[in-house]
Amino acid sequence: MSENQNIRVAVDAIVFGYQNNQLYVLLIQQKFGTEKSYWALPGGLVKNDESLQDAVKRELKEETNITVNYFEQLFTFGDDVFRDPRNRVISVAYFALVDAEKLKVIADTDAEKAQWFKIDEIPPLAFDHTIILGKAIKRLKAKLTYEPIGFDLLPKEFLFSELENLYCTILEKEIDRRNFRKKILSFEIIEETDRFSPVKSGRPAKLFRFKKEKYNALLEKGFHFEIKFA
Repeated sequence: MSENQNIRVAVDAIVFGYQNNQLYVLLIQQKFGTEKSYWALPGGLVKNDESLQDAVKRELKEETNITVNYFEQLFTFGDDVFRDPRNRVISVAYFALVDAEKLKVIADTDAEKAQWFKIDEIPPLAFDHTIILGKAIKRLKAKLTYEPIGFDLLPKEFLFSELENLYCTILEKEIDRRNFRKKILSFEIIEETDRFSPVKSGRPAKLFRFKKEKYNALLEKGFHFEIKFA
């Protein structure tokens, strides 16, 4: 028995940024369509000749002007047949972590506006993007409790306190900072530099940097990371 399918495949990008102890997500406002008055996640339909990863990178570049090299697949959304009023669309969502201060966001192509929003100040979103974003935030929080991530959200050189504050901000809980420092340093995935923070007030503090090769090697072997809360 043959079926005459008319299903489209799309991708959506959840890009998290971090600035001034605040977690942000990148949103766009569409130029066209029934949902153009709402903010939305960057994304669009997959071309016939491209992979899902290539599609999400292309859409993000076209709509916001930024390039992200690594995405992690989040989930496939399609159980709601009417999630897009225009067509039957199945969307594969990807999320990424970036240092927002390094990226220049410019709306382009199908985007009227592109802007960073604080996680606790998200406007009403188009389609089912509130659900998608909620699932991405939940995944991010879960990963932080078993795998040291988040270094892409920080500058190349950072204070250890900035790493601690990043975790507290995303998890929305105060961590056991002494235990956290001991564990992070024991993995040797960050190293102390000979540079100090440019902040003049208080005692000068050394800057750290992420050791990506060491982290990737440990990740291949598998390592346990558990956060204790204060």
